[in-house]
Parts: sequence; structure tokens; C-alpha cells
Amino acid sequence: MPNDFTKLLLEWNRSGNTRQMPWKGEKDPYKIWLSEVVLQQTRVEQGLAYYEKFIERFPTITDLAMAPDELVFKTWEGLGYYSRCRNLLATARTIAFEKSGVFPDSYEDILKLKGVGPYTAAAIASFAFGQPQAVLDGNVFRVLSRYFGICTPIDTPEGKKLFSQLAKALLYQDDPAVYNQAIMDFGAVVCKPQQPACETCILRGDCQAFQLGCIDRIPVKSRSILRRNRFFYYFILSWKGGYYIRQRKESDIWQNLHEWVLLERSEILEADAAGFKKELKILLDTAVGEVREISVVQKQQLTHQTISGRFIRVELQTPLPENSGYRLVRREELSAIAFPRYITRYLETHPL
Repeated sequence: MPNDFTKLLLEWNRSGNTRQMPWKGEKDPYKIWLSEVVLQQTRVEQGLAYYEKFIERFPTITDLAMAPDELVFKTWEGLGYYSRCRNLLATARTIAFEKSGVFPDSYEDILKLKGVGPYTAAAIASFAFGQPQAVLDGNVFRVLSRYFGICTPIDTPEGKKLFSQLAKALLYQDDPAVYNQAIMDFGAVVCKPQQPACETCILRGDCQAFQLGCIDRIPVKSRSILRRNRFFYYFILSWKGGYYIRQRKESDIWQNLHEWVLLERSEILEADAAGFKKELKILLDTAVGEVREISVVQKQQLTHQTISGRFIRVELQTPLPENSGYRLVRREELSAIAFPRYITRYLETHPL
């Protein structure tokens, strides 16, 4: 028999859960996996459009595996955390080419897939295959820590072990998929991070955080995020209607996406045409041209980094040599190339 917490949660799910998402009730492991990858560290409102776009362009995992890298990255463009996209492709090709297109059906085998952690493996195993695996995401951590008044930090080995054991103990074995979806939905629409709906919450009678008035202090994390400030200056070099770009290969943000000629500095540089012309000469000794425009400071906030900088448009007098590391593409080709959001947002208001 389910315990009081589980019974109340399932009762709320039957009578009060109106949250609608296209993948709810889905049994296709490909679509479940895709939705989970898209939603990692992404708001549902943003991820929904990307999920639907991927399903439309790549209806099956084999379609995704066979697609060119550039098309997949272009489809992902703007979603961020591009390592997810690289893992998405790697896993799709593993399943399509090594497993004959058949998705693994056990938690242990799903967990072996690239980019799949315990939460995603549990979600796929329970939703697609009905296995009794408890999911443990941010919503679940929050609901359990508040209801049971747990102050053990959720980001420590001790905390992860404690919450994993508790989540398994509370799981409704007769229908793990329904239970898992219910607790995640409850955390998303009732037990929210900010301004939770405590006054109408079906669990508030026994919720320790509510009784003790410490909702805003639970769950507890032990580590604070160290944020890094970076300053990017992009030279948009044009030559006879074309523009020079390169693909980012380093293990850094935006890996595999394309960019203009980049100068990274440790501080904000003033909008000085002569100064930027000298910087470009240091970067690319063969770049001879005139600065035509310098943007105001542009910013983008990432999870652990803030990117600030400018875009400098330069009209070249001679082309770059073939060994410069950059390739010349026509303006009409740029729309099919995947760029970081930092660049595309600028181009939306400053078209070439």
C-alpha cells in the first residue's frame, strides 16, 4: 500500500494536475529521451519549441543519426549547453548503427549511453518500459526536502544517497511512470522554487518546511556557483560580399558552433577604431582593411559565465590567406550555419 505522501500526491495528480506537455504519457523511448535531453537546464517554455522542431525534422532516432552534424547543430542553435547536442548525436548513432535502431530497455543499459545520467535513465526506464525506477531531478529534490524537512545539502554525496533512498521508498510500484510524472509536475506547478502555492497545497498538513516557516531555505546546497566574466570582441571581416568564419573546436563554450574572428580580453575595450585596427593586425597580420562600425557593448548571461563585448565590422582590402584558419562564405550561406546565440541575437538587430 502506498504511504500517506504517495497517496496524497497521486490524489492531486488525478484531480488537480492540469499540466499539459506533448511528451506526457509518451511510450516511445526516443521521444522521451529527446525531451529529457532538450529540457536539461532549460525552461519548459523554451524547450517545447525545440522538442517539436526536432521531432518534425527527425521523426525517428535513425533519422537523427543519419542527419549531417551541421543540420543538427543548426536545429539546436540558441538552446545552449552544446555538449548536450554532441551527446545527442553520439547516442543516436550508437543506437542506430550498433543496436539496429532499438533503444535499450533496461535502466542499466540506458545508463551506459553517452550523456545519460541516473535521472534520465530512470525517466526513460519508467516512462517507456514501466520499470520501478524513481526519478530524482530538481523538482523532486525540492518537494522531498521541503515535505520531510531535510537540511542535508542536495549536492553532497551524503545528500544524493539520502534522497535517492527516500525517492525509491516512496515510489508507487504499481505505476512508477504515473508517480514519477506526478512528483515532477507537483514540483513545477505547486512546490515551485519561488512563491510556492502552499495555501492550496494538498501536502501542507505534514510539510515540515511549511510548518516550520523555512520554505525559502530548503532545499539546501553546499556550494555557491563561481561566476566568470569574459570579454569577446568579434571582428566581422567582409570581402567581396563574403564573410570569414571558423568553427570553434576547443573544449569551451559553443564548441562546434561557428564564429567570426575572435579577440578575447580580460576587460571592456573602448569603441576605438584605431585601437581595434591594431588589435586585428596582431591577430591576423595579413588582415588589411578599414573599420566601418563598432557596436555598443553586448552581453549574454550563461549559467556560470557572463559574456560581454563588441562586434567590429571591417571591410577588407585583400582576402585572408587560405591558411588563416578562417573560411570565406557568402552572405546567403550564413543562414544555414549554426552560430552561438550571442552572435545571432546581434544579427537579428544588425543584419549584414
